[in-house]
Amino acid sequence: MSGDLPDYYFRVRENGAVVFRVDTENRQRRIDMEEIATVNINNGKIKPHGDRALSPEEIELIEGWIAERQAVLAARDVDDILRAIDHMNFTTQWAQSKARDDELEAVTDPLLMAMHDLRSVLIRKKADRLMKDEAAE
Repeated sequence: MSGDLPDYYFRVRENGAVVFRVDTENRQRRIDMEEIATVNINNGKIKPHGDRALSPEEIELIEGWIAERQAVLAARDVDDILRAIDHMNFTTQWAQSKARDDELEAVTDPLLMAMHDLRSVLIRKKADRLMKDEAAE
């Protein structure tokens, strides 16, 4: 089993991870995890644990994890938006076919405000992209 374990483990947390070195080469043949660093995914900072100095290989490994994690989180953001589009479609179908008047009364104003806000942002961003493209040509 110890051959299947990674040399390092990243305990994901809200804004990054705690990095551990995994050790299975000890007399008790148990898994020991030594905390070596904390990582902030938002700003890319790597902070060694205690007085420990990270090796260049460890820093490279952690930086690679940061890049992979940022890609995963970006993909999740896009997936969340695509799910929101699905939910908007489900909401439209619900409003058209199933919703009672009192239910519609409860959700109409907040939905209209959120949709207006989203529409305003999307139009402004699209206009900015179009103007940027025209300026580049």
